[in-house]
Amino acid sequence: MTATIAELMGRTGVKFGTSGARGLATQLTDLVAYAYTKGFLQYLKECGDLTPGTREVAFGGDLRPSTDRIMTAAMRAAADLGHGVVNCGKVPSPALALLGLERGIPAVMVTGSHIPADRNGIKFNKCSGEVLKEDEAGITRQTVELPDGLFDAQGAFTVSVSSPAPAPGPASEGYAARYLQFFGGNCLQGLRLGVYQHSAVVRDILVGIYQGLGAEVTPLGRSETFIPVDTEAIRPEDVAFAAQWAAQHRFDAIVSADGDSDRPLISDEQGRWIRGDVAGVLCARFLGADSVSTPVSCNSAVDLCGWFPEVRRTKIGSPFVVSSMLDASRRGRQCVVGYEANGGFLLNSPVVREGRTLRALPTRDAVLVHLGLLLLAKREGRTLSQLVATLPPRHTASGLLRNCPVETSAGILARFTTGDDAQDRAALAAAFGSVLSGSTVTLIDRTDGIRATFSNGEILHLRPSGNAPEFRCYTEASSEARAQELNDRCFEVVARMAG
Repeated sequence: MTATIAELMGRTGVKFGTSGARGLATQLTDLVAYAYTKGFLQYLKECGDLTPGTREVAFGGDLRPSTDRIMTAAMRAAADLGHGVVNCGKVPSPALALLGLERGIPAVMVTGSHIPADRNGIKFNKCSGEVLKEDEAGITRQTVELPDGLFDAQGAFTVSVSSPAPAPGPASEGYAARYLQFFGGNCLQGLRLGVYQHSAVVRDILVGIYQGLGAEVTPLGRSETFIPVDTEAIRPEDVAFAAQWAAQHRFDAIVSADGDSDRPLISDEQGRWIRGDVAGVLCARFLGADSVSTPVSCNSAVDLCGWFPEVRRTKIGSPFVVSSMLDASRRGRQCVVGYEANGGFLLNSPVVREGRTLRALPTRDAVLVHLGLLLLAKREGRTLSQLVATLPPRHTASGLLRNCPVETSAGILARFTTGDDAQDRAALAAAFGSVLSGSTVTLIDRTDGIRATFSNGEILHLRPSGNAPEFRCYTEASSEARAQELNDRCFEVVARMAG
């Protein structure tokens, strides 16, 4: 029996978004995971990324309940195509990607990242790096063979399927060694750090890295139940936890990451979480970047600070950031980086310091952001709150409307997408102008969703999620309080539109 990936995507709803294919765990059946992995590997052979000599495929996953089952199905697909399976177990996404790049083999990460535990996904990495949007199209058009009798009518295996025993060492240990060897010594000596562990797959690795670099580390908030920590829409309880821990322990910072640990969380000494697009600017400064690629939704402080010779704006999603970085490197830039509003930081150039080299890792990473901010603050003799204050006063906030069907999201955007720019600006001003003190719309950017700049300098960005039934509302203003107030009030308008 054969099936096309396009047909399965249409039938199951498990489609490519900004970070791989995602859907409900019940939709991501054994059959779907098997077929998508086969389609991915077939595509790599078709496009020449997977050479005849490449026999291994690396696999890893996060800590959500459905991950083991989906990993088993994906590994069976690789084995049926004649590949050796490297089961790295539960490891961070960037650790698995790093192993794949170092060995020149594909890497398949089973993760739903920050989304709720009843959902999951598969993130594919080619031998040469992240799957890009053009690659997704190539995977989608594949037709795959599904062995007769292997699946039942619900897409579950009809036979017992086992997978190789996990061997997490090469991926997790290599990832930790990347930072221990490059930064070395006791560069964090004197710092008191809290590590908010929750259910992040990197939780124990973080403790090992920061202790190994000389910090005094206190693990916090470990959970054996999966917690969907979203670094773009931080839960109120996590805001409260950080403030409480900071006051109790007098930390210099609290560090954490999302479920698959490619997106960082880092707080200042007062336990206030630093937004990802602020942390990204500061990490880029620490590295001395001469080209920064970042989505259109990110804070405009990166444009206003004057620290970087080149700032490139992209659509939202790491594949678009990677494409922009690749182009910057082709054009001769020497220290090419990218970051996203969720904090994920991508390094497209090797960094050489004191005879040591930090190799490029062009996929979202959390640890580099933690270290970049901590070491920049230490170098400049500042606290993290003082470091953030060196940026131009532009503050962002975001809200998330969950369980918002795709059709509802499309309907919201359609109100402001008539094809007549003047009419669309007037419609935005009518819907949100009272919230923005009667301001008019001076500019609409449609790179990804609708980003409206108002005459008072404040910004509103409306966008459906690319991988979940969610709708996001981003706002930007000159103060943190105003950005949050603006977001709360605009979000109320959006919620009413959604019904």
